[in-house]
Amino acid sequence: MTFPTGFLWGAATASYQVEGGVTEGGRGPSVWDTFAATDGKVLGGATGAVACDHYHRYPEDIGLLAGLGLNAYRFSVAWPRVMPDGRTTSAAGLAFYDRLVDELLSRAVVPVLTLYHWDLPQALEDAGGWPERDTASRFADYAAVVHAALGDRVRQWTTVNEPFCAAFLGYGSGVHAPGVQDHDTALVAAHHLLLAHGLATRALTAQARPGHEFSLALNFAPAIPDGSSPAHAEAARKFDGIHNRFFLDPVLGRGYPADVVAAAGRFVECVRDGDTDVIAAPIDWLGVNYYAPARVTPLEDPQAPSNCPLPTLRGMDVLPARPPLTAFGWEQSPSTLTSLLEWVSARSGGLPLVVAENGASFVDTVVDGRVYDAARVNYFMEHLRAVHDALRLGVDVRGYFAWSLLDNFEWAMGYTQRFGLIHVDFETQRRTVKDSGRFLGRVAKANAL
Repeated sequence: MTFPTGFLWGAATASYQVEGGVTEGGRGPSVWDTFAATDGKVLGGATGAVACDHYHRYPEDIGLLAGLGLNAYRFSVAWPRVMPDGRTTSAAGLAFYDRLVDELLSRAVVPVLTLYHWDLPQALEDAGGWPERDTASRFADYAAVVHAALGDRVRQWTTVNEPFCAAFLGYGSGVHAPGVQDHDTALVAAHHLLLAHGLATRALTAQARPGHEFSLALNFAPAIPDGSSPAHAEAARKFDGIHNRFFLDPVLGRGYPADVVAAAGRFVECVRDGDTDVIAAPIDWLGVNYYAPARVTPLEDPQAPSNCPLPTLRGMDVLPARPPLTAFGWEQSPSTLTSLLEWVSARSGGLPLVVAENGASFVDTVVDGRVYDAARVNYFMEHLRAVHDALRLGVDVRGYFAWSLLDNFEWAMGYTQRFGLIHVDFETQRRTVKDSGRFLGRVAKANAL
């Protein structure tokens, strides 16, 4: 199964999950520093203060990635490292990413830069955070600063990673930083995150160089009804609306889905004239993050609260995942990835797509210097078959990024979930390439499965 010439084969990380060095180089605190330091918020009391120490060990980590045969690295810039207060530029903070990009290019690895992977400067959260409209403008300023510093070498730019999580988990359920629990606030935060994407895309485009490409990355959970009745279809519509279409449609110029807005109460009050035009700023490709589908069922009472803590959801529940499961308890359903890529392509009119995150956590053990993670090898094999099936059906897929390059700080789960192609001993920081890393490297070098 061959892949297109020029296909990007990479692995992804996020700044707070891997960097550490949270008080070095003038970096200011982020919402995740504050959240992780709060008792009971992160499993085991873990923090990202050291994480994988990527801040100091990036040459080793990039060397391992390149040595596997991967040709791209998707990383995120820490806003509080570049702007400790969210507004004032730190030369030392920018210098770290300057060194990182140079290291990537010296090893012929394509840098794919994400500007926001959830580590909002605490100073901006103190000023209102994402529920405050001004945060979107501050993000556009930050985007322009990073682009001015690195745009001579970085061609691939992603504005926001998974606004769904930043808004709905950070301000709705409260299981992520900053830990706010209010669905109305979460919807406002979601709008401002999308507005930030649009404003940043306009700012980036205004100072773009030839060959630059701009995108954002959305996480999708396709809704699979557990029956074929109209009520089951309605349950799927509700879930798909708030999880998938609410974020995708405005980016595509379709505006917010009418069915979701109708159930969203006062949400429309935060949407000003012209906002949807800004959000629909043209992008060159869309990052598709996929891990698992959601199996849904209707409730007898259409107004009954859902067991799924997302805004607007009533009259439906999400069912337990079906085996086989990952260590996180997520369902493994590779064929759903094919269907998802087809659906996004059709809905977007053939917009180029990149699988910006896909991966699985399993229980990994180092035995005689090796990690025999056959379950993850199989996971990648089946999901790459799914990507190839989408290509065969005419979907324009241009890259695949495994989550993650390294075992890392897995947000509220601390260090209990291992997604990496490379095993990290968090006490010694020793790296051990897993069999899955070697497997994906062989596929990348052959550009074929």
